[in-house]
Amino acid sequence: MTQDKEPFKGKWALILGASSGFGGATALELASTGMSIFGVHLDTRATLPRVKELVSNIEATGQKAFYFNTNAADPLRRSQVLDRIGEILKGDGGSIGVVLHSLAFGSLRPYISREGQEAITQAQMEMTLDVMAHSLVYWTQDLVARGLMAKGGKVFAMTSAGSQRVVPTYGAVSAAKAALEAHVRQLAFELAPLGICVNAIRAGVTDTPALRKIPGHEEMMSQARSKNPQGRMTTPEDVAKAITALCQPGTYWITGNIIGADGGEDIAGF
Repeated sequence: MTQDKEPFKGKWALILGASSGFGGATALELASTGMSIFGVHLDTRATLPRVKELVSNIEATGQKAFYFNTNAADPLRRSQVLDRIGEILKGDGGSIGVVLHSLAFGSLRPYISREGQEAITQAQMEMTLDVMAHSLVYWTQDLVARGLMAKGGKVFAMTSAGSQRVVPTYGAVSAAKAALEAHVRQLAFELAPLGICVNAIRAGVTDTPALRKIPGHEEMMSQARSKNPQGRMTTPEDVAKAITALCQPGTYWITGNIIGADGGEDIAGF
C-alpha cells in the first residue's frame, strides 16, 4: 500500500551515518514518501561514488538531498553543518521532522590483552562511546536549541542486541549501545513536553559495512539466518520501512522505547 505523502510535505530528515547500511536505506525510503534529506557521513574517495549514487537516487524521487562529508562527532563540524542546515531551512520554509542516529565507528578490541591482541585504550574507549552514543545527545541538544525541530518530531537511534550480550572484542561497542539506550530514555523524558518522540531501533543482525568489521561476523550472520523465524537475515530495507512507518503522525504516543525490527530474531533464542 502506498503511504500518504501529505504528512511528510515540507519536512526534512537529518540522518547521521547516511551513506550506507541503515542510514542509506532509510534516507531513500523516507525520500520515497516525500521527505527531503540532510545526510552526514564520513567517506573516503574510494567510497564517494556510492554516496553520489545514493544522492542521485534520492533526487530521482523528486526530493532534495544535501550531504555533508564530515566527522559527525566533532563539535565544530557539527556546528558548521547545523549552520548550513539552518540557512537551507530558512530559505525552504521547512523543518526537520526526523532524526536518525546511525553512526557506527568504534574500537573493536578486547578489554584484556592476551594471545597477541592489544587491549583497548582509554582514548579508544572514550572515542567509541562519544561517536556511537554521546553524539546523539549533542546533536539533539543543538537541534532543539536552534529551533530546527518542532512539535511532532521523531528521533531514532540504532541499537542492537549487543547492548546486553557479550561478543568477543565488542565490549566498547556494547557499552556504547547500552549508553545510547539510556540516552534515548532520558531524551524521551525531557522532550515529551515539546512533543518530540525519541526511540531506539534494535535491528536484527544485518549485513552492513559496520557488521563486516566485527571479527567473527560470518558466524554471527550464519546464526542469524538459522534462528530467525522468517528464515532469513534482516536487511537495511526492512529496518528503513519500520522507521518510516514510525514516522507517521499517529505514532506520537510511542516514545522512550527500544523497538525491535528483526523479524523475531531476538525472541527465537539460540
